[in-house]
Amino acid sequence: MGTFGSDRYSASEVAEAVGGAIAAGYRLIDCASVYGNEREVGVALSAAIDRGIPRGDLFVMSKVWNDAHEPTAAIASVRQSLADLQLDYLDAVFVHWPFPNHHPPFADTGARDPDASPYVHAKYMLLWSALESLVDEGLVRHLGTSNVTIPKLQLILRDARIAPSLSEMELHPCFQQPQLFQFCVDHDIQPIGYSPLGSPSRPERDRDDDDVVDTEHPVVRRIAAAHGVHPAVICLKWAVTRGQIPIPFSVKASQYEGNLAAAGGTPLSAAEIEDLKSVERNSRLIKGQVFLWPGADSWLDLWDVDGTIPGPGGYERR
Repeated sequence: MGTFGSDRYSASEVAEAVGGAIAAGYRLIDCASVYGNEREVGVALSAAIDRGIPRGDLFVMSKVWNDAHEPTAAIASVRQSLADLQLDYLDAVFVHWPFPNHHPPFADTGARDPDASPYVHAKYMLLWSALESLVDEGLVRHLGTSNVTIPKLQLILRDARIAPSLSEMELHPCFQQPQLFQFCVDHDIQPIGYSPLGSPSRPERDRDDDDVVDTEHPVVRRIAAAHGVHPAVICLKWAVTRGQIPIPFSVKASQYEGNLAAAGGTPLSAAEIEDLKSVERNSRLIKGQVFLWPGADSWLDLWDVDGTIPGPGGYERR
């Protein structure tokens, strides 16, 4: 169950959905400090545990936001998340983005942090080391990366004392990231897929006229018709059958209950999974352009598209 809905729904609405989702059978809850609703979600988690859901059955994840990359700030962020979520430990903590670049809430597409910088591996590993210390303390069970690429993961795996157990990335039929997905599998990193339905409710700043809609793709619709289900169900079945953990979000009980039923139902066949490979359009929906640094002109600079990590001037002026 995802909890990113702060641009459309109140914290209390998200928390109510989390409580309903746990009652319906959800056990993994994906949170983040920047979502602005962890305190309310914590009330829902506490209520679920009080109702008899064992804490050990829940897998609760949070993330360190871009303005807390300095090691002491990162530790303080995790401790605040623990307090807000009313938990003694977090099952996983992610570095939300690999850049110490942030923006005000509801920023538009052209927003830029004047102090933004590209990925600096040495600084990232200082942050990672701080999070490793929280694992040592027993406050965090697993560490995860988010929105990283193979070149960045190679460096992190080379230098980390505690390797990432999970990696959160955008994954849906029209954006399958097969190389990154397989790299994670090959290195015992569990892929977590956000925007598993193609993010129909994503913020306006993340919308582009060239974006494709997964649930309207003819192959997805054909397989959905064969199963007698909505195309969104096929997106979730594809994710689960493939081996990633999708984190769909909805505040509507009918939708999050339907999502859970889809994920736990009959998996797609090998032939259907093969057919869905043809749906790949390399259609990244969450481009991250608000995290660009001065001197970088394209959101492609965030994603190491030629297999290298660009410097301060981006690809064009490095």
